[in-house]
Amino acid sequence: MSKRTHEQQLAARKAQRQAERQAERARQRRNMAVTVTAVVAVVAVLVGVFVFFGPKGEDTPVAGSDTPSVPPSDAPAGPDNKPKTIPTALAAAPKRATPLPAEVNCTYKKGAEPASKKVNPPADGKIKASGTSKVSLNTSVGDLQVTLDSALAPCTVKNFLSLVGQKYFDNTTCHRLTVGEGLQVLQCGDPSGSGSGGPGYSFADEVYPTLKYGRGILAMANSGPNTNGSQFFIVYGDASGLGPQYTAFGTLDEASLKLVDKVAQAGVTPQNGPTDGAPVTPVKITTATAAA
Repeated sequence: MSKRTHEQQLAARKAQRQAERQAERARQRRNMAVTVTAVVAVVAVLVGVFVFFGPKGEDTPVAGSDTPSVPPSDAPAGPDNKPKTIPTALAAAPKRATPLPAEVNCTYKKGAEPASKKVNPPADGKIKASGTSKVSLNTSVGDLQVTLDSALAPCTVKNFLSLVGQKYFDNTTCHRLTVGEGLQVLQCGDPSGSGSGGPGYSFADEVYPTLKYGRGILAMANSGPNTNGSQFFIVYGDASGLGPQYTAFGTLDEASLKLVDKVAQAGVTPQNGPTDGAPVTPVKITTATAAA
């Protein structure tokens, strides 16, 4: 073999090794690109899931009479639009640690917004802070039997009975249902059905620091301190996410709560998140009547 031929072979082998190294580097770059792309895709999915579902445990508190409903989402309802579980044990009836005086003074102030349905406010003045009253909410899903407790909230009970007597609740819908952990309530009392309607007047809260909510409690919705009007909510399950700023003024019996359970189990049409919106099963209060 001539010297020239040998040099040519060496050069050819060198060129081949360089080509192989370049091919290997190119293959490694391709693999790295695929790996990065996959990581980015996974991160994007995780971020998307977090943004869509949001952090857990941040259920919306009970909306008040001045809080408008959010327009319904176009997204299909997922499994979160139904309660995962509903507690079956009735909560103990609320009781004040320190009883109210024998009589309290009630004042009902005209509001800035007109009434959703024509109604007169109760008369101002003193009322007894004792005794119970029975009210039947006759609804499209069955009769809900309510016991009002004047030892808890005499001015609230007086207002509720006044609205019942004036047929304010007749032919109105329960516009809001929540099914998430920490907030399981059915909200009613707005003739407009929008979540922002009220009687055109307001009155003071009747709350106390140790007030807790649980299955069977009836309480007033509000849009801030001392803004009670006509909207109320029924706690059918877990309400551990609520602080003591909503006036509790009565209870419902077990048979009534089972009717509400069926409504909850049918789910919500998401409006204020996947667990909060109008009930899929409509609840219409046809008449509300107080026992003689």
